[in-house]
Amino acid sequence: MSSQPETPFDSIENAKDYVKLLQQTVARQEIATDLAAASEAPSDRRLEALRVIHYKLEKLEQHLHSSSRTLNDLRSLRRLLFDERVAAAPRVKKGPESVYRSG
Repeated sequence: MSSQPETPFDSIENAKDYVKLLQQTVARQEIATDLAAASEAPSDRRLEALRVIHYKLEKLEQHLHSSSRTLNDLRSLRRLLFDERVAAAPRVKKGPESVYRSG
């Protein structure tokens, strides 16, 4: 059995990258600009539609942020369960004498 992912969503890291890409794509600023321009025009229907779009994009952004945090949690838990922690530099225990050394 191969441990390599077969699709972009076979790993938590790939799913997180996808969610991050979606977060970057959400175009709330563009809609906010359109909303400001439409508020000057007398078309109530267009203004209301832009308000709904703005609201839905805000909700989408919140969900994507929440999904990103959930994927972080899952990745941390997987690393904990399977001892996949990235090897960190060995910690050097410092005694009282090392505090006074310079350089």
